[in-house]
Amino acid sequence: MIIVEPTTPHAAGTKDLLEQSHALMLSLFSPDACHFLDFDALAAENIHLFAAREGDVTLGTGALAVKDGYAEVKSMFTSEAARGKGVAAALLRQIEDVAREMGLQTLKLETGDVLYAAHRLYERHGFTFCGPFGDYKDVPESRFMEKVLTVETA
Repeated sequence: MIIVEPTTPHAAGTKDLLEQSHALMLSLFSPDACHFLDFDALAAENIHLFAAREGDVTLGTGALAVKDGYAEVKSMFTSEAARGKGVAAALLRQIEDVAREMGLQTLKLETGDVLYAAHRLYERHGFTFCGPFGDYKDVPESRFMEKVLTVETA
């Protein structure tokens, strides 16, 4: 069973996956197009970082960055061995749940232009493509997406 829980960027499994994610992004994109948060930034007060695990094995990470008037999905990464097992979907549900609990109405994200599996994941979860937001520039390597969060009724 996949468990999603709060973590810190320096927790052993989390740190390992974040390092893998950063290395992958730097191998695919120019440094100027890599918008990942470093370990100190992921420990900031406005960041809610989560790890997905099965037993003692950390399978993925994802974060919610609370901004002025919206929240941003950051640091979504699943280990290669765990891809296709629902890890990213579980992390995204946790991120959305926390955003709703905080009363946030919009989730936004920036992802790479060639990260097609990520595009499909986000689209399956109701995200649509949009223009740049915050401090992001409209550059060819970036794709921007957003989702309006609805209040779920029982």
